[in-house]
Amino acid sequence: MKKIINNPDQIVDEMLNGLVFAYDSIVERIPETMVVHRKHEKSGKVGLVSGGGSGHEPAHAGFVGQGMLSSAVAGQVFTSPTPDQVLEGIKAADEGEGVFLVIKNYTGDVMNFDMAKDLAELEDIEVESIVVDDDIAVEDSTFTAGKRGVAGTVLVHKILGAAAEQGMSLKEIKELADKVVPNIASIGLALNPATNPEVGNPGFELAADEIEFGIGIHGEPGYRREKLQPSKDLAKELVTQLKKTCDWSPGDSYAVLVNGMGATPLMEQFVFMNDVKQLLVDQESLNLEFRKVGDYMTAIDMEGVSLTVLKLEDPKWVDYLDAPVNVIGW
Repeated sequence: MKKIINNPDQIVDEMLNGLVFAYDSIVERIPETMVVHRKHEKSGKVGLVSGGGSGHEPAHAGFVGQGMLSSAVAGQVFTSPTPDQVLEGIKAADEGEGVFLVIKNYTGDVMNFDMAKDLAELEDIEVESIVVDDDIAVEDSTFTAGKRGVAGTVLVHKILGAAAEQGMSLKEIKELADKVVPNIASIGLALNPATNPEVGNPGFELAADEIEFGIGIHGEPGYRREKLQPSKDLAKELVTQLKKTCDWSPGDSYAVLVNGMGATPLMEQFVFMNDVKQLLVDQESLNLEFRKVGDYMTAIDMEGVSLTVLKLEDPKWVDYLDAPVNVIGW
């Protein structure tokens, strides 16, 4: 294992310290916690909190700032933050109008964020939440009851963050989240596994000429292993699976996100996006009103990509996606 680290046991703490030092005009760390909080002037609006295990950077701390998250709570690598840490994130985000939690659908995250929600309500902080379960690859995988929460979570951060910035109430944000999340679908693939620095070895094995479709962001198993193929064939497989779930029609409006898994060069991500464009626009005749490419929800140093689509049922959602932000990772 080759990593630019010191003590693996201190990697998350040192990462957060480096992040807030590098971007101290945007974020700060709440002392004695694993919470990164925005420095944006409080304005009496709904706070937005997310988080989860580390190793998915820039998620989630990279999306803290004006227009997106109020706070992000970091757990150890691939491990949910504890309820008391989530509670500190909620308390930091509260500006008197309530706090909304965006939770990825992993058993530990759901349990610990729900416990933190109960603790916050005991302190008279009104809290609502949404569980994001956008990964269509498999059901009931490792760490998960039901579908996993993956890169589509970032689009939820962006849409809800813009809505909160514009003054939407907690009840209205909950209603918006309940409409957006069912319209998101994601699926990924891996060329090489991730190596957890706290473990020291890859989470699974792939031969030099193998890929795995449907892999999870913690290295959970996918649905099929095959020989390496050209980008256009990889894109066709992912689009085919998404079409089964989304059942789109020509002329439908969508947002699309090509997400790098951590060790995939942007050159390859843009090649993949070009292949996705040929499939979704040229062949399926979809209207892709919003497009994004880059590393947003990674799996440490995994080689691979994921593809997320969001059916744009409301034109306002595009405005939210395009709204300006002051964050590290968007």
